[in-house]
Amino acid sequence: MFRRNITRQQVIDYSKKKISENPYYLDTETTGLEKTDEIIEIAIVDSLGKVIYESFFRPTKPIPLSAINIHHISNEMVQNSPTWSEKWAEIREILIARPIGMYNAEFDLRMIQQTLTAHNIILDDQINAFDVMKIYSDYEGNWDSSRRKMRRYRLEDAGRNMGIQIPNSHRAVDDTRLTRALFHSIAGIPY
Repeated sequence: MFRRNITRQQVIDYSKKKISENPYYLDTETTGLEKTDEIIEIAIVDSLGKVIYESFFRPTKPIPLSAINIHHISNEMVQNSPTWSEKWAEIREILIARPIGMYNAEFDLRMIQQTLTAHNIILDDQINAFDVMKIYSDYEGNWDSSRRKMRRYRLEDAGRNMGIQIPNSHRAVDDTRLTRALFHSIAGIPY
């Protein structure tokens, strides 16, 4: 996926096939976007939209105001939460169980790895991730000639374009449900 000459029908067919594998969907909220930032909230929903995992995490460093202004998760909200290392075994079992749909998978996968590194944990498994953002970009089919790749869309814009009423609140559960609904809408399957 995420290529210039793919047809919308190919994207729909791919999405239907992926949905038949009963994937999970994941979203994270983080302390920021940089190489030392880490996950402070995660949500995972199943293929039916049911939340199967949701948690705050106490990070190894304070959450900066710039991140708090986006997701509204404060240091006080996570101060009594478990650390990533305390919950990693449980999360790992979910992540390796089946395909995982993410909106901007590169970011979430990088944040998972950074958070593992911050807690001195080595990931020995491959996460079978697929990127709903790239799939949606292929579905829309708008080539960005200045960037020489398909145009990317913010999650809230993609949801609005597909008529989905789930808000993008920049909180993990809402964003995960929106990602799932978007992917099902691409496939023409009710969400």
